[in-house]
Amino acid sequence: MKINNFFESFLKKDSFFMNKAALMPAYMPSAVVYREEQLQEVANILAPALRLEKPSNLFIYGKTGTGKTLAVKHVLESMNEIAVKNKIKLKTVYINCKLKRVADTEYRLVAQLIKDFGQDVPSTGLPTDELYNLFYQLLDNEEQLLLLVLDEIDHLTKKIGDGVLYNFTRINAELKKAQICLLGISNNLIFAENLDPRVRSSLSEEEIVFPPYNALQIQDILRKRADTAFKEGAVQSGVIEKCSAYAAREHGDARRAIDLLRVAGEVAERSGAAEVGIIHLDEAERKIESDKIINAATSQPKQFQLVLYAIFLISPQKKNIFTGEIYELYKSLCTRSKFNVLTQRRVSDILAELDMLGIINAKIISKGRYGRTREVALAIEETVLFKLKEILEKSLNLSS
Repeated sequence: MKINNFFESFLKKDSFFMNKAALMPAYMPSAVVYREEQLQEVANILAPALRLEKPSNLFIYGKTGTGKTLAVKHVLESMNEIAVKNKIKLKTVYINCKLKRVADTEYRLVAQLIKDFGQDVPSTGLPTDELYNLFYQLLDNEEQLLLLVLDEIDHLTKKIGDGVLYNFTRINAELKKAQICLLGISNNLIFAENLDPRVRSSLSEEEIVFPPYNALQIQDILRKRADTAFKEGAVQSGVIEKCSAYAAREHGDARRAIDLLRVAGEVAERSGAAEVGIIHLDEAERKIESDKIINAATSQPKQFQLVLYAIFLISPQKKNIFTGEIYELYKSLCTRSKFNVLTQRRVSDILAELDMLGIINAKIISKGRYGRTREVALAIEETVLFKLKEILEKSLNLSS
């Protein structure tokens, strides 16, 4: 079949979807359900900004898919409406710190803030101090209050350290007309505990923790999204319930449930099915799980990838592998690819992280007076393994 013919016939097909955007991460529903208490807490803390009085810096915690970003965006949208209506000089800036080339260096982060104030700067080249001075000037140009939202803030500090937060908290002492308030959003419940004591002290933050959704709440959220996204009768009975159960098992992650339903719809449509069924949901679950593992592994630093690649090379010969064997092969891979060699203790920490991500199973074995070691076995399907191994070879410029 010619590609043109395929696309022509695709356009003539009826789609299951009526408004697929309702199942996308950027979608903003008109109401945020099951988060009324948290919405009110956020609103109470930020309300003084509408009088141009600086609110407390606010940190919001909760596992992935518990409505943190949605709730904050909902409150800010409402505040912006009130500010425009009453001619209040309130400015809100939202930055996702997980995005590459936006917040992966201090320079890029400050450059992005300057762009949000309508001025372009080179992507590299200027001294960071000069960038900060330009940002101060733009911010302090008039009496205004900036609410700066740093989503996935733990990724920011992991990449560039917590000094940038200290700089932001000290800005207010230098501003004459404007003020800045920080809102941090993180999946890491103990994120602030790992900050430098000086940074913690200067933040003086308030904290709100978002609890996970339960299965019934996810089911209701999913049903509301499905009613908007799909045509009537497109989703088989029982699919929403099973999809909710999957997500509830994953610590109440509503975002995962929504992604799962969207992918199930796409799988069903490609297969030419009459409706979205349980079989498509199961296939979507396998696909998302595979993508999650690949994304988790490839977003890690190169040293992390080298340790994982060493495990891949040993695993065909041995079912269970020990830390020492992995470390010896890891060292030779470092030599081949011209990377510094980490200590065995640090490699052991990386194995613990791989275990947490579900890529390996690592159990600690006692060897009596010879100490302890980890016994490692791969915990991913063979199809994912081959795909991931290939990606790592390209990333590390290695070949088996």
